[in-house]
Amino acid sequence: MGPQAGERLVIELAAAFAVAGAASNAVGTAFQRKAASTTRGAGVRILAELARRPVWMVGMAGVVGAAVFQSLALVNGPLALVQPLFILELPFALLVAGPLMHRRMPSWGWWGVGGVVVGLAALLASAAPRGSTDQAPLVRWIPVLVACVGAMAALILSAGRGRPPARRAALLAAAAATGNALTAALLKSATGTFADDGFTAFLLSWQTYGFALAGAGAVILLENSLQAGPLVASQPALTIGDAMVSLALGMVLFGESIRTGWWLVPEALGAGLIVVGVFVLSRAVQRIREPSRTETDRH
Repeated sequence: MGPQAGERLVIELAAAFAVAGAASNAVGTAFQRKAASTTRGAGVRILAELARRPVWMVGMAGVVGAAVFQSLALVNGPLALVQPLFILELPFALLVAGPLMHRRMPSWGWWGVGGVVVGLAALLASAAPRGSTDQAPLVRWIPVLVACVGAMAALILSAGRGRPPARRAALLAAAAATGNALTAALLKSATGTFADDGFTAFLLSWQTYGFALAGAGAVILLENSLQAGPLVASQPALTIGDAMVSLALGMVLFGESIRTGWWLVPEALGAGLIVVGVFVLSRAVQRIREPSRTETDRH
């Protein structure tokens, strides 16, 4: 097997792990949404209430499984490839949420599935992310951490109480997306340390504790965004924001690159299909989550 064939095999393996992670995260997110839809807590207190619910614990198990698959994907492939593939979480979540909520997916929801899948395939095939390393010098990490934490703080402040629900949900979801992307970047560095130098080095790496902290913050922001307003407002900001910030972090931190020039045309078309598909799927998931008229009358 030549070097190019070996590199292609590693990329394909990373993509397979990323898709498995998206499916696992979809299961986790669907169960978390079911629990969050009946929760009245806010801020950090929402976790204390959710932790007592078996449905939410199942959701967290799915999230943990997704983190394992994500780690395996990131240690094998570029961040700019792995994180956009997690957009597939939304179609998977739609397929899971229907049976979970005892609702059928509307027929037009399949157009959203097609838009996301075709758009993502076109985008990644055109961009061909490549050139990844596992580590970045501290001189790169410092401005990235400042920028990400600062952006998250600004979004949280902008989503203060009194804002329209849709705006609050979108802003909190954008903050969660930034946290997810930062978590993925820190996780890539930490898993690279584990693969290269072993478990002791992994425990001594500051990125290990960084991704745990960033991940916990992203989970809190996600739960609050789901509670703040409609899914059609929060999901596009969460899904698309994660992919875009991850692309930027992969290029800045790990020296990843994508095709430019005329390749930007199919990349833009693919991105446009993804945006439209995400909006359609968000409406479909929102419709699944809403109680039917019969259920409303029953209560």
